[in-house]
Amino acid sequence: MLEAESGFNDAPVVMMVLALSHAVASSGPTNWWEVAALAGVELVVGAAVGAALGWLGGRLLAYFADTSSALFSIAVMAVCVIAYAAATLLHTSGFIAVYLAGLVLGNMALPHRQAIKGFSAAVGWLAQIGLFVLLGLLATPSELLRWVGPAFFVGLVLLLVARPLSILVSLTPFRVAWRDQIFLSWAGLRGAVPVVLATVPVTSGAPQLGWLFDLVFVLVVIFTLVQGPTLPWVARRLGLLDADATRDLTVELTPLDRLDADILTIQVGPDSRIAGVEVFELRLPRGASVTLIVRGDRSFVPERGTVLRHGDQLLVVTPSKRRAQTEDRLRAVSEAGRMAGWTSPPDQRADQRPARVVPTGRRPGAGAGAGSGGGAGAGAFTPMSRTEQARASRPIPPGDSRDRGVGRDGGAGRDGGAGRDGGAGRDGGAGDARGRDDARDRGDRQPPLN
Repeated sequence: MLEAESGFNDAPVVMMVLALSHAVASSGPTNWWEVAALAGVELVVGAAVGAALGWLGGRLLAYFADTSSALFSIAVMAVCVIAYAAATLLHTSGFIAVYLAGLVLGNMALPHRQAIKGFSAAVGWLAQIGLFVLLGLLATPSELLRWVGPAFFVGLVLLLVARPLSILVSLTPFRVAWRDQIFLSWAGLRGAVPVVLATVPVTSGAPQLGWLFDLVFVLVVIFTLVQGPTLPWVARRLGLLDADATRDLTVELTPLDRLDADILTIQVGPDSRIAGVEVFELRLPRGASVTLIVRGDRSFVPERGTVLRHGDQLLVVTPSKRRAQTEDRLRAVSEAGRMAGWTSPPDQRADQRPARVVPTGRRPGAGAGAGSGGGAGAGAFTPMSRTEQARASRPIPPGDSRDRGVGRDGGAGRDGGAGRDGGAGRDGGAGDARGRDDARDRGDRQPPLN
C-alpha cells in the first residue's frame, strides 16, 4: 500500500506544484476549476496510455522470450520510456503513464524476471544517485544550517498533524485498519521527490522563493534520517509484520553463491553427440547433476536412464570449484559421445590412439597361443576398435582369462599354451617373447587357467 501511495501520488502532486508555481509567477487571475478539470483529464488519459502501452509492449516482448536476458531487460525499460514519451506528446501526465506501464509489465508473465528486476533496480539506484548529486550541487551548505530549526518545526507539523489527517480522510471510507493508517502516517516525508518539486517554483520565475529549496532540502534530510531506521520497529510494534506470509519462490544468485554452486544451461545442438547418451553416461564430476530437462513444450526431472535428444535444454547444477571440470566433461561428451575419455578424438592419428601389444615369434605362428582368444605377434602395435576398448575396460572376475589371456609366466587363452617368460596379449594367449618355444608346434598344451 505504501508503494502504491508513493507511485500514484507523484503525478497529481507534480501537476499541483506546477499550477501553483505558474499562478505565483503570473500576475493574472487563475481559474482553479479549469485547472482541476484539466488535471483530471490529463491523469485519466495518461493512465489509459500507460496501461495500454504496457499491455501491448508486454505481449510483443513475449514473442522475443528466447533473446538475451540483458537485451530483454533493456527492451522492458524501453517500453516504459515510450509510454512516458507518448503521454507527454499527448499533453497528458507522463508520470502516471510510466508508472502504470511498469505496473502492468511487472504483473505479466514475462521471462527473465530476475534479470529485469536486477536491471531495473540498478537503473533506479543510479538515477537516485545522480539526482542527489545534482541536488547537492544546487544546495549551499552555509545557507542550510540556518534552516534546521524551521525545517524541524515544519516537519513535526506535517508528520503529526497534516499527514495523519490526510490519511484519515482518504482511507477511512475504504475501511483500512487503524494500524495501517498509523504506519502510513509515520512513513512520509522521505525521498528526493519533495526536493525536486522545491526547485519548480525557483525555475518557474516565482519571486522571492529561493529559500524554499533550502528549507525542503533540510527537512527531507532530517526526517529521512529519523524515519528510515525506525520503520521496521514501528511495523513490529503495530503487529504488521507477518512471519508466516507466503512468497513466490524466487531463484537468486545470492543463495547459490552461499551454497558455493553454479547453474549451467546446456543446449544440445543438432550436431552434438550428447544426443543418444543416457544421463548416467555423462559421468559428471562429483556433486554435479542434471536437475531438469526442457524438451519442446514440457520440462521434467530426468532419471539415470533418461536418453538425451537433439534440441534438449539441460539445467546442470555443479559445485563452483568443479564448474570447469563439468564444462570440460560436457564438451568432451558433445564431441566424442559416450566414449569420451576412453578414446582419443576422432581427428587424432591412428598411431596416437590407444593400442594393444600382441606377441609374435621369429617365424609364422611362433609363440602364438592356441586358445580361442589367441594373440598374434609380439611387438606389433595394432589400434583397438571402440568395441574392443569397451570390452577391455570391463572388470574381469579373478581367474577368468577367456578374453585377457593372462598367465603367470606366459599369457594363456582359454585353451592356449604358454611359453617361458612370454608376453601377454590383450585378448589372446601368448608364447615366448623370443619365439624359442612354440606351444602349438610342440603340441604340448597347458591346462586352462581357472
